[in-house]
Amino acid sequence: MALLRVVDRDGVEHEVDAKTGLKVMENLRELDYGVAAICGGMCSCATCHNYVDPEWDGKLPAPMWDERELLTELEHYEPRSRLSCQVEFTPELAGLRVTIAPDE
Repeated sequence: MALLRVVDRDGVEHEVDAKTGLKVMENLRELDYGVAAICGGMCSCATCHNYVDPEWDGKLPAPMWDERELLTELEHYEPRSRLSCQVEFTPELAGLRVTIAPDE
């Protein structure tokens, strides 16, 4: 377990004891913070869209082409956008802070 900080759509920050080795999405979808993850992690629906805090720039693996393509089509896309289904929560990411993006 490691700390994962998530800001929900109401602007409330939560500290979560998250399981490493799972995708960030898998840690968030059961917590009712607005991550529906409808496609189950297949990088096809963007219902796990979130923004990674700027302090984590360069610390996450770069998104693959399919994630980048899907993200740039979203109305609420920002340069810090990621699909949480595509980010494995490793021990090195302990303390990661993400903000759940608005619904599309």
